Amino acid sequence: MNDTAVFERFDWTVETEDKGERIDKFITLQNEEWTRSQVQAWVKEDRVTVNGEPVKNNYKVHQDDEITLRVPPPRELEIKPEPMDLEIVYEDADVVVVNKPRGLVVHPAPGHYSGTLVNGLMHHCKDLSGINGVLRPGIVHRIDKDTSGLLMIAKNDKAHLGLSEQLKNHTVNRKYVALVHGVIQHEMGTIDAPIGRNPKNRQEMAVVFENSKNAVTHFLVMERFKDYSLVELKLETGRTHQIRVHMKYIGYPLVGDPKYGKKDPLIDLDGQALHAKTLGFVHPRTGEYLEFEAPLPPELVELTDFLRKL
Repeated sequence: MNDTAVFERFDWTVETEDKGERIDKFITLQNEEWTRSQVQAWVKEDRVTVNGEPVKNNYKVHQDDEITLRVPPPRELEIKPEPMDLEIVYEDADVVVVNKPRGLVVHPAPGHYSGTLVNGLMHHCKDLSGINGVLRPGIVHRIDKDTSGLLMIAKNDKAHLGLSEQLKNHTVNRKYVALVHGVIQHEMGTIDAPIGRNPKNRQEMAVVFENSKNAVTHFLVMERFKDYSLVELKLETGRTHQIRVHMKYIGYPLVGDPKYGKKDPLIDLDGQALHAKTLGFVHPRTGEYLEFEAPLPPELVELTDFLRKL
């Protein structure tokens, strides 16, 4: 296979708990944005090698196998600007801050190229940084589809690098509000527990102490209800599903969370009750500290009003 275009390279070493897994399934579980059919196509195109050699989709991985995937760049025409009713909280020549509604996917993924926040931003801004490539222009960080709230977007590469550096150094002020199961007795606390792939279910993250990254979440109880608590959470690190995993770990999973929560006969909520309330960062050009707040979305307001009456 000859690649003239620039491709993105991913490397993994197979751990003990993954041995015996089919290669296509193993790779699919490494990134929630990749579909099984997309990975199988990459394997057929010899974009996947094991210990330097191409394999077939039914290959079963062995412990210590060195796996490499080369993802081809998406075609320029795949992502199109789309008119969208976006709530722009702040905008200048370098940065956009948007209040993302619940249910809106942040950026396109293979097989799903329209109706995302990126499509709407491309129509609104016309100029977004290109550091993350065609599928994720301007996206410095992301929040899950069913999480509402504030996101910062870079309109040029210099701004993107500046904002990314702040995220890396944990200097961005990010606070969330979540409704969780259970009545938390402590007024505040800190969860310092490393997060990695769940060895029992590789499509989930979990608190694990091998092949994991440090993760720290601070919480403050805002209000208590019968069998529920409303909490403010401040992220010190930004691991995948960090708040959802940490709150489950201490026994207070998020209401409505389809992956880490539990069934609730009282509240029927499609997706986790989580809102990115506060976003503060240093402007990458001016050096000025900016901070923004987004009020609770209507569905969370209605939920808390309902719980107060119980």
